[in-house]
Amino acid sequence: MVLIIFAINVIYVTFYTVRLILTMKGYRWVAAGLSVIEIVIYVVGLGLVLDNLNQIQNLVAYAIGYGTGVIIGSIIEEKLALGYVMVNVITEDIERKMVRVIRENGYGITDWEANGRDGSRHAMQILTPKKYELKLYMLIKELDPKAFIITYEARNIHGGFWVKQVRRGKLFR
Repeated sequence: MVLIIFAINVIYVTFYTVRLILTMKGYRWVAAGLSVIEIVIYVVGLGLVLDNLNQIQNLVAYAIGYGTGVIIGSIIEEKLALGYVMVNVITEDIERKMVRVIRENGYGITDWEANGRDGSRHAMQILTPKKYELKLYMLIKELDPKAFIITYEARNIHGGFWVKQVRRGKLFR
């Protein structure tokens, strides 16, 4: 019984985590379909725990299964790598070598001169599919280990060179 409760909760919370991420990324219909399966699993698992509340190991299995499901759901989300991220970079590379190398690697960049506390800087905005985010970080750190990097998720994208390349299927080829 303990293993069944644990497994049910791992599956339920994994579905819950993935569904939540899909909802936030705008995949409403897929998330709705997943939620139907999720709620059936939840009701079955909770029913088993509530029918056997006098056995503490069932409650412990439920709780540990919940935590395990969060971890597995997060790993699945990383593997799916849905959506896009905007990476802002500030570097001391005022000769713009980094800009050239990053563009040569297929990334679209908007760049400008900036001023920091210690003098001239170069700032860049780079939009990339989430699945290429780590590759981009590695490239930036290789070019400037002291670069200042901030990343946030891009919810809506419209216009520009980069969007045209994505539509034509020419990104990173």
